[in-house]
Amino acid sequence: MWAFLSENLRISHRGNLPVSLSDCQLIDLPKIVDARGNLTFIEGGRHVPFDIKRVYYLYDVPGGAERGGHAHKDLHQLIIAMSGSFDIVLDDGRQKKRMHLNRSYYGLYVCPMIWREMDNFSSGAVCLVLASNTYDESDYYRDYGDFLKAVSSH
Repeated sequence: MWAFLSENLRISHRGNLPVSLSDCQLIDLPKIVDARGNLTFIEGGRHVPFDIKRVYYLYDVPGGAERGGHAHKDLHQLIIAMSGSFDIVLDDGRQKKRMHLNRSYYGLYVCPMIWREMDNFSSGAVCLVLASNTYDESDYYRDYGDFLKAVSSH
């Protein structure tokens, strides 16, 4: 079962330290319920366990398409289904776990050294990603074999 991170949690590991799927958790984001429409907000370092340096989103993903297919060496991310739904498969090199994201007030924290693949996007799905750093191609493992070698060396 996936645990929920508490507010003000800070990440305790940095760099290419060994991680497991248990380090990736759902974060229950603040939700203000109002008859005029609900509001959720996110503050870096308070609601997510890192400072936010980059925000990007995926949308208009064609039916049957897959996204992800990589791991990051040092990047921390929070992945949110802002609209619609999609599945994300997390892989620490030893085990895999499939999650279905479909609520804009839950975010999936993904730590470094976790391979991720995303699929099963619903029509109109929007995936928002908050990242701990700016884009850096050298931070990626794009080959699964290279990722497995890196994981096994720790």
